[in-house]
Amino acid sequence: MPLDQMDVDKLDQSKALSNGKEMSFLDHLEELRWHIIRSLSAIVGVGILLFIFHKWLFDDVIFGPTKPDFFSYRFACWLSKNIGLGEAMCFQPPEFPKIAIGFGEPFIMSIKVSFVMGFFMAVPYVLLEFWRFIKPGLYPREQQAARGLVGVCSALFMVGVLFGYYIIAPFAINFLMGYNVPGVQNTPTMSSFINYMIMFTAPAGLIFELPVIVYFLSKAGLVTPDDMRKYRRHSIVGILILAALITPPDVVTQFLIGIPLYILYEASIFVSARVAREHAKEEAERERELQRIEQQSNM
Repeated sequence: MPLDQMDVDKLDQSKALSNGKEMSFLDHLEELRWHIIRSLSAIVGVGILLFIFHKWLFDDVIFGPTKPDFFSYRFACWLSKNIGLGEAMCFQPPEFPKIAIGFGEPFIMSIKVSFVMGFFMAVPYVLLEFWRFIKPGLYPREQQAARGLVGVCSALFMVGVLFGYYIIAPFAINFLMGYNVPGVQNTPTMSSFINYMIMFTAPAGLIFELPVIVYFLSKAGLVTPDDMRKYRRHSIVGILILAALITPPDVVTQFLIGIPLYILYEASIFVSARVAREHAKEEAERERELQRIEQQSNM
């Protein structure tokens, strides 16, 4: 029997022993349903808790970047003074009112913000439920390779959201509110401001998952480190275009998102190279095992 078939048979046997029995398609659907229910319950639970404290949520979190004492403004000014630039980097947001023009808009937007923030905060648990669903279908070696992936994905998403909140949002607010058209008073609605805040944070959280995406693409053989190094210059152009699409038309803001994106691209090359080394090591071990079996069969 070929070695590959022997390995598959052994893995199938160990898998069957660990699971105890084969699950039907309907059993998988039932299992998936409960994972989805638990994930939605976590999001709803956190959303309800945030809705109860909606005044704090709006005053300190959502409208935080519009206040002069926001951390990003204080840090930029502190950094400017400590590196000898005086107050060159100091800036503060312009004062502007937020209005609600729709009937019940404050109530509706409070619900929306609460559950969007609930999703952000429940992402680690949602990813954990997703991992629990797919884990039984993986072989032991695949489970070992994916160990810690939930923590990495959760951390990258949270870092991306915080980056969008503390870096992109303050600069974007200053640019958008500072851009004036003669004869027009810029008075944003509550829903417009919240939609922009979501746009500043959620895409950044997804973009920061780039190393994980490259990891799986490298595992599938669709991406190699040599290809990523070869197209590094093209990637820089693509990063600048992407930064221009997800940020306001402000050069400073575009570079603020473009620089970490390029760092993530370089980190993804490292991840892809590590996957390639592991794949080459596995291939070498398989070749040695095949040679050993052939030698034993010839004796």
